[in-house]
Amino acid sequence: MVSEFKSIFDLVKAFPTEESCIKQLEDIIWNGTPVSPFKSDSVVYKLSNGQYKCKDTNKKFNVKVGTIFENTKIPLQKWFMALFLFSSHKKGISSHQLAKDINVTQKSAWFMLHRLRYAFDHPNFRAAMLEDEVEVDETYIGGKEKNKHRSKKTEGSQGRSTKSKAAVLGMKQRNGDVYAEVVTDTKAKTIVPIIHANIEKGSNVYTDEWGAYNNLNKVYIHDRVYHAANQYVNGQVSTNGIENFWSHLKRGIDGIYHWASTKHLQQYVSEFTLRYNTRKSSTCDRFNLVLANIDGRLTYKSLISND
Repeated sequence: MVSEFKSIFDLVKAFPTEESCIKQLEDIIWNGTPVSPFKSDSVVYKLSNGQYKCKDTNKKFNVKVGTIFENTKIPLQKWFMALFLFSSHKKGISSHQLAKDINVTQKSAWFMLHRLRYAFDHPNFRAAMLEDEVEVDETYIGGKEKNKHRSKKTEGSQGRSTKSKAAVLGMKQRNGDVYAEVVTDTKAKTIVPIIHANIEKGSNVYTDEWGAYNNLNKVYIHDRVYHAANQYVNGQVSTNGIENFWSHLKRGIDGIYHWASTKHLQQYVSEFTLRYNTRKSSTCDRFNLVLANIDGRLTYKSLISND
């Protein structure tokens, strides 16, 4: 397994051929022992053409089967470059820029980025239960009504409205990880169960004055800051950490992607969450972490489906 690389130049030197990329995948995913994607406890035979055969099912496979790379026509070296750029750029990379950087069509780059987001949303990357001191806040993603043409404005959608915006609930442990989830609305019946599922009972929870948080003191040590009164810090109490994450998320979506549909918004949120939660990891470690969790296949048909 390649131990370290810090730049795209190092990456190309480390993986100069398709075979070297496959070897890296096999080392990370299988740890030296091939596993059948069709029957994990089956005996596996290695074939002469670089493929493997599952004894119990009699099916042939390679390390890409059952992963985001299955049936791809794009060389793994370009996939590795895409993952490197996507995971190391703090605000992500647009499909237009990626297409230029690795010499593929914009449509292919768009599909590649969504497959990588699919990997970024892997259950293994879900933050552990947050504890100790946790900031909780909600935000809205979408264009500002005041910037829209009169014919494009949505009536009654100013402020905390989900008519033209999508709501996202976020929690950040002080000096720790972030958990963020797209929600249908920010009513107590919607967001409180999510808070209970992600924050240990008895933790110190800091919020603003939004009414949905009124009963958190039944489970947590709950303190507030009152933004309407221009209060943003009250001793240890603030939501500045999670709001900093919101700022980073919105700058990335506005500046790099320009727009994110409600259908795919959770994948964009997960993308920025994983980058944030691995901010102390090296570029190489983050790269290999994602490669170790690429199981599952996202087809183009399901990606563009309206379901």
